[in-house]
Amino acid sequence: MAMRIVGRERRKLRIRKKISGTAERPRLSIFRSARHIYAQVIDDASGKTLAHASTLSEDLKGQLEGDKSDAAKKVGALIAKVCKSKGIERVVFDRNGYLYHGRLSALAQAAREAGLEF
Repeated sequence: MAMRIVGRERRKLRIRKKISGTAERPRLSIFRSARHIYAQVIDDASGKTLAHASTLSEDLKGQLEGDKSDAAKKVGALIAKVCKSKGIERVVFDRNGYLYHGRLSALAQAAREAGLEF
């Protein structure tokens, strides 16, 4: 495994020791690949994914113009909308070992602006 991935996994475990999703405040976990970005809201107590959104979501088909940060903003707004529809107001943000920069911060900022609290 590449050292870059090993380092991210190490950071991920260090973060996950401190945060956990509950039914009242689930965990918003982000994964980014070279082309796409994925967000899911997880209740760790029951082990269930409560909501999810990504650049591959049906709701975003044909809307993804511009760079990857713009796509991340749309995913952030979509995950907030899905959470609101399911009655989820507050989440714990899990950056999943990635730096809080670029696409990650764009997604988080868009989710906050759409009404998700974290």
